[in-house]
Amino acid sequence: MPKAYWVSAYRAVNDPDKLAAYAKLAGPALTANGARFLARGEPAKVYEQGLMQRTVLIEFDSVEQAMAAHDSPEYKAALDALGDGADREIRIIEGI
Repeated sequence: MPKAYWVSAYRAVNDPDKLAAYAKLAGPALTANGARFLARGEPAKVYEQGLMQRTVLIEFDSVEQAMAAHDSPEYKAALDALGDGADREIRIIEGI
């Protein structure tokens, strides 16, 4: 079964305090559901239409595990803490 990768790209951080509250809850919620954080932070360099924005890359054993982590009650609590604190997108993709 191919691994899965969760990519979060932050367009804007509207409230650093809400983002900090989210991070405090999200990390443990995701790792408890099988997440392995591979990278997070500002890009070292962007090309073409790339944006210099915070990006997080997380590995899971499967797409199903990644979706279950996102839909877990623990991660829902983290999302509630984030609220409108950031504009971002999350993509879950299957590895090759």
